[in-house]
Amino acid sequence: MTALPAAGEPAAARTLFLVGDSTAAVKPRSAAPAAGWGMALPFFCAPGVAVDNHAFDSRSSRSFLAEGRLEPVLGALAPGDLLLIQFGHNDQKAEDPARFTEPFGSYRRHLLRYVRAARERGGRPVLLTPVERRSFGASGRALPTHGEYPAAVRDLAAAERVPLLDVQAQTLALWQRLGPEGTQDAFLWLEPGAHPNHPQGARDDVHLGPRGAAEVARLVARGLRAAGLLAAAEVCRLDEEVPDGWLTWPERRPHTRGSR
Repeated sequence: MTALPAAGEPAAARTLFLVGDSTAAVKPRSAAPAAGWGMALPFFCAPGVAVDNHAFDSRSSRSFLAEGRLEPVLGALAPGDLLLIQFGHNDQKAEDPARFTEPFGSYRRHLLRYVRAARERGGRPVLLTPVERRSFGASGRALPTHGEYPAAVRDLAAAERVPLLDVQAQTLALWQRLGPEGTQDAFLWLEPGAHPNHPQGARDDVHLGPRGAAEVARLVARGLRAAGLLAAAEVCRLDEEVPDGWLTWPERRPHTRGSR
């Protein structure tokens, strides 16, 4: 394990690699203002800590591997780097055999492949449960929507002694605090005419908007610091709001290898 620098010492340069789905991915300009939390994570990282976001829309733990998307990550991963692994949304798609996985079966086995591959290259794997969707019951209580997938991640993390960020539990609690109306601003909810990319408006309870991306990224950064995976000198601005206009959307998303 790479030693963390002592308090006050400059942190050694290293990279946080992200693999996952659309909830973390970089969005192109044509998809704005949808935003993955990985787009906001650099705001909370001090100089010397880079973020290399390989998460990609519509991918599951299975399809990400099948398309060869992990290989370039492993080729760049260096000792001391972190590999943040978060899947689950598309693993639930039972109608699509190219993406579907069983929580305590193929899902767990695929996640273990990421974990072992990172360790073989001297990197530090970190498992993340999926970002919870925006779903509320009649009583106004935020509802979990991922079935047994979060439990499978927790089980694997405990069995393999992998650091765990329980993003599902944290975002479920956050959505509960914000409530049905407050969460609209965290997700891609737009009135007709509010944005040229969505002239008819949007009511998307899966994909995050800029505020939601920032809040999830804050949870991740705090979790990495609390777990000792990042030193105090490697995180910053954890109590600051991400300013309007700080997020940017590239003309083309990075790491494109074909999509649907």
